[in-house]
Parts: sequence; C-alpha cells; structure tokens
Amino acid sequence: MGKLFIFAVLLALNVSLGVGQEPSNQLNQYIDAVQRSTHTNNWAVLVDASRFWFNYRHVANVLSIYRSVKRLGIPDSQIILMIADDMACNPRNPRPGQVYNNANQHINVYGDDVEVDYRGYEVTVENFVRLLTGRTQNGTARSKKLLTDAGSNVLIYLTGHGGDGFLKFQDSEEITSQELADAVEQMWEKKRYNELFLMVDTCQAASLYEKFTSPNILAVASSLVGEDSLSHHVDSSIGVYMIDRYTYYALEFLEKVQPNSDKTMGEFLKVCPKRLCISTVGVRKDLYRRDPNKVPITDFFGSIRPTEITTGRVNITLAEEEDFIEALLQQEETNSQHSNFNVQFESQFPKDLFN
Repeated sequence: MGKLFIFAVLLALNVSLGVGQEPSNQLNQYIDAVQRSTHTNNWAVLVDASRFWFNYRHVANVLSIYRSVKRLGIPDSQIILMIADDMACNPRNPRPGQVYNNANQHINVYGDDVEVDYRGYEVTVENFVRLLTGRTQNGTARSKKLLTDAGSNVLIYLTGHGGDGFLKFQDSEEITSQELADAVEQMWEKKRYNELFLMVDTCQAASLYEKFTSPNILAVASSLVGEDSLSHHVDSSIGVYMIDRYTYYALEFLEKVQPNSDKTMGEFLKVCPKRLCISTVGVRKDLYRRDPNKVPITDFFGSIRPTEITTGRVNITLAEEEDFIEALLQQEETNSQHSNFNVQFESQFPKDLFN
C-alpha cells in the first residue's frame, strides 16, 4: 500500500491534518501506528514429525526452539509441544533421559521441566489439524488445546522430512501444503490468531507455505523447492547427527536475544545465508501487513507480560517496619543507580565450542 493511497483514505475519512502539520508527518504517524503490534498474548506450536533413532536431530531441533521460547517468556500453558519419538528414553541412547543439540553436550535440552503435550503415535496429521482449527475431540485435556483468540500471535515450528508440497508424519502419512493452508484459513475465519509466523526446517520446506492466502502471515523455510535441508554435525559417540543447519544458526541468533531485546524479525529472517545453510532460505512476507525490520522478535518468540525491570530493592515490608529501614532502602536505591544492569542467561549453544 503506497503513501498516496493511504493519504487518499485519510482524506476520505475526514482526518484533519491540523494547522501547520505537514501531510507527510500525518501519514508517517499512521504508518507507525500500523507497524505497532496489537496482539495481547503469545502461543507456540512446536512439532517434530519424525520417528526413529536416526532422526535424533529433529527432536533436538524442536526441543531447542522450545527451550528458547520458554526462556523468553512464553509459559508452558501456551506452548503445544508435539514429539513423534522419545529419544530421551530410546534404548540406543547412552545418556538416558537426556537429549543434546551439540556434540559437546553443553546443555540437556530435554531438561527437568519439559512438558510434552503430544507424544509418539499421538503426533498425527489429524491431531495437528484438529489442534490448529480448534476441533479437538471430546475429552481432550485443556493442556492439549490451542486456546488462542483474535489477539494471539502464534509461532508454528515444523521439523521432519518433507518434499515438494508435503511434510511426512511418522513415516506413515503426510500433510500437504493445501491441507496446511486450509487449516490456517480456518484459524483466520474463526479469529484464532492476530499474526502467525511459520518456521519450517525440512527438505523443500518453502513448498509448505505456497498455498497460503490468509492475511497476517509471515513465513520462513530452510530450503526452496528442489533443495534439501542439511544437518550440521554428527556426534560420533552415538552415531547420529545432532541438529539441522538452519535450526543451528537460528538458535545461535536466539541465544543473543533477551526479553527486552530490540532485535527484529527482519534480522532473524537473515540468520542462515546460503554459504552457511548450503540450502537457500525461503521467506514469504507478501501476506504480512508490517515491515519485518520493525517487528521485535519477541512479538513471536517472547510473551506479553506486565514486566518492570528494576535495579533496586522493592519495598514490600509491613507498614510498621517502613520507618525502620527507609534510610537503608534509599541508600540501596542510590547505589543501584550507579551500577550496570543486564539480564544474564546461560548460553544454550555457544558457537565458540566449534571454532
């Protein structure tokens, strides 16, 4: 939508430009208002569609993204995690109860607090489509439902084995690009999302977003049609690849993001150039109303919460105690104003281990 068209719309709506105010300033204010997010909550649907031990990397992919969005503020109650195989308990796993995304075994991404909502043979095309469209079967637990609304920003991450126009589930069935587009269209018609970000790490991944026609969708894919998505490195001690290349570099970027970060979706869409990914990353943004370069990455990977970061001590003492320690609190506040504050997180995937 060009500025001249927007200006004509503003005049048609009898928008007053004000005395002494340039039309361009009014238009820029309107454009800035459009660029601001209107969402009120965040959800994530994270899917590993592959079984079998040799697909270990796909489980590591999805668990790594799960850990990242959870670290940035999306609670488990708003994350739907679908894992087609339990690598942590696989008899071939020499480290029971553990899954790693790099050969250095830096962090167990399975962890102690992973909440898997759909596991094993529950990960089917039917359950996935029912989840997106809100048509879950009677008796489905609340934790297995995508309870989004018109104010929800939804992240959908898919990993597994794909081809031109399909993604395999369990090596026994497929979801096609048309079926996925139809499910998303139903989501829009039912007011189940405000904006949607689709992230796909499979072979020929770009084919999965080709059929989309619904508004407010931004999509990124690890490879174009006709290209394979490749794995990153192998752990010789267990004989399998640990993670896929695109997800590896996406995680490298996400590890630098903090809840109050100013990094944008536009930066995220460039995380894996062809010299690193080997494949060509595909991006679709013609259905998206905002400029990705002005959209904070936390609009999809973080969470809307009333949070205030303070460097001083918060006084929550009883009334009769306030006079006694008021001077101490004032001194503490004065000292804190002269210190540097930064939110620190343990690095999930340090790149320097591979240099």
